[in-house]
Amino acid sequence: MRVSGPNGTALAPAPNVVRRLPGGTFTVSEGAPSQPQAAAVALRTVGGIDALIALQGIEDPLERRRRVVKHGRRALDALDELKLGLLAGTLDQATMLRLKSAAVDLKEGSGDERLDSVLAEIDLRVEVELAKAGIS
Repeated sequence: MRVSGPNGTALAPAPNVVRRLPGGTFTVSEGAPSQPQAAAVALRTVGGIDALIALQGIEDPLERRRRVVKHGRRALDALDELKLGLLAGTLDQATMLRLKSAAVDLKEGSGDERLDSVLAEIDLRVEVELAKAGIS
């Protein structure tokens, strides 16, 4: 079976004749004609870049849920730090910045109605604490 066309394979050029001489040196024979290099054939992509980007956009629902739960836990940890800082009288700006960062991540939905309602309550609490601190 012969393969031809734009995806066919090109024959590799024949190697130059190399003559070994005693003593570890070699020479290329002058009589061998040099063969012109074949033009490189452009490879066709199977699905194109657009298909790869579209596949990257498809997200597994379990992975999205796992990520959203992680953001919720991070927000709850920041709220705990805030509580401990207020009780100890050692509240610092870094805690408030972590709380603000956690608030940004809570906006994403998980697709699960019950989980989204819990995250909405956490988000509300975070927003209240940020408003009390005067951070928008």
